[in-house]
Amino acid sequence: MKLLPLLLLALTVPGAVLPTLHAAAATTEADVIVYGATPGGFCAAIGAAREGAKVILLEPTAHVGGVNTGGLSFSDSNQTVRSTLKGLFEEWHLRVEKDYKDRGITLKYDVMVKDQSVWTYEPSVAARVTNQMLKEAGVQVLTKRQLEKVHKDGAAISELATSDGTFKGKTYIDATYEGDLMAAAGVAWTIGREGRKAYGESLAGKQYPKAKMPISGLNDQGKPLPLITTTDAGPEDEGDNNVMVYSFRLCLTGNPANRTPFPEPANYDPARFEVARRYFQATKNAPLLWDLYPLPGEKFDANNGIGKQLSMGLVGACNGWSEASPAEREKIWKAHKQYTLELYKFLTTDPAVPEAHRRQLAELGLCKDEFADYGHWSPQLYVREGRRMKGIYFLTQVDIQEKPGKEDAIAVSSFPIDSHDCQRVALPDGGVINEGTIFPVRLEGRRHGPAFHIPYRSILPQKAECTNLLVPVALSCTHVAISSIRVEPTWMAIGHSAGVAAALVAKSNASAQDLPYAQLKERLVAQGQALELPVLPPCLPSQYFQ
Repeated sequence: MKLLPLLLLALTVPGAVLPTLHAAAATTEADVIVYGATPGGFCAAIGAAREGAKVILLEPTAHVGGVNTGGLSFSDSNQTVRSTLKGLFEEWHLRVEKDYKDRGITLKYDVMVKDQSVWTYEPSVAARVTNQMLKEAGVQVLTKRQLEKVHKDGAAISELATSDGTFKGKTYIDATYEGDLMAAAGVAWTIGREGRKAYGESLAGKQYPKAKMPISGLNDQGKPLPLITTTDAGPEDEGDNNVMVYSFRLCLTGNPANRTPFPEPANYDPARFEVARRYFQATKNAPLLWDLYPLPGEKFDANNGIGKQLSMGLVGACNGWSEASPAEREKIWKAHKQYTLELYKFLTTDPAVPEAHRRQLAELGLCKDEFADYGHWSPQLYVREGRRMKGIYFLTQVDIQEKPGKEDAIAVSSFPIDSHDCQRVALPDGGVINEGTIFPVRLEGRRHGPAFHIPYRSILPQKAECTNLLVPVALSCTHVAISSIRVEPTWMAIGHSAGVAAALVAKSNASAQDLPYAQLKERLVAQGQALELPVLPPCLPSQYFQ
């Protein structure tokens, strides 16, 4: 009421200054604020909303759904124990299946049959289902909200300042691939790879499972050729700051009615691919350098080939992505797109490439009915690995292979330990070798890896650092462990559980670290999560390798 005279004055006196009424209104409040609309993020938001929480999902870009809606259309759950992936993961896939069925399209799989068959879908269908589920849950989705500053009251986050508004919550979830919110909140993190002695991990340090290419990686002056990242990979048992390669998951088609040509790359330089040219000249029966997975709608999901010597990933160029500013990330994103466009041109035009490969890729183009707002190119770079929190519990190779059970389980992970290249090395005495690949570590005779628990403690920061933050994507683990956890099915399950936990914490007004596990488990089970380690049937190889 004290403001009323001032308002009347402002309306009657020319030049009068209105009182600042918008300051308080500029802060939007919710029970749970999720930062990052990745699959882990949208599942967290829906899970929290279904617990009765008011939820805001903030996304720094214009794209919702991460790689699930950005081209990754060949579900990696075919390499997991699917019976352990229930809750929102299963519901999301059932909704995808229903979307096709309602349009009279029969898919080649049944979501309720938990075998190792391949589940595929188109990005546009994945986006439609994701947006429907968020809307039905009552989640407020706000895009283009780039995090600028985190305000804290002691060890608790009080509000987030973004490029478009300030947001105040009781509990926060960092669901970014990169761990942006936790880093801004002062939570300890690491990036790159540990040495073998740090946690007793045999798969840590440098890894050389691929054959050495019998070619020189140096030019006539003895300098590394383009696409070579180093001439010294470093001591074999030590770690470094390298992360596994990023790439795009492109949606392609050979159907002329839906095909649009690849854009011409600016300033294409054939010399950039001299390593690839030498590789083809030295290799009989060289494979197609892109992995192509058939999708519904006469489409393909194009992916980096983990077993291939050169592929869609720009080795080394992803280092620094997580720590970079938005402007720097845009440059890295553009560098990956430029490389992919140039690689396509090389593979479809260069005489060194086998004619059959040139012809096969030349028949493919981008899809007119996908990513129309982005020139039919996926807006989402496939960030396989970013920062990793140093939380209450640090998952390692031992947790995967030797001590899988945890008393505070929130999800079951079973994807094989699997890392793409981190370096491409020109050896001084001749030869080129890729370093960093961990070929899928599976249970013998099975398609999946060991099943192990993700504990609640692994998504919690140290209490002294932050009391109202959960981190389900950039969670607390080693590089070896994230190489198993890093796939969307697992992140969806962890994100779902994080959302439920965040809603319970918001109701209690206690710290996230003090949430009773029994209470959390009850609600996770009520929301359909699978928390028990599976008892696997006898192995029938034909059942798992299809």
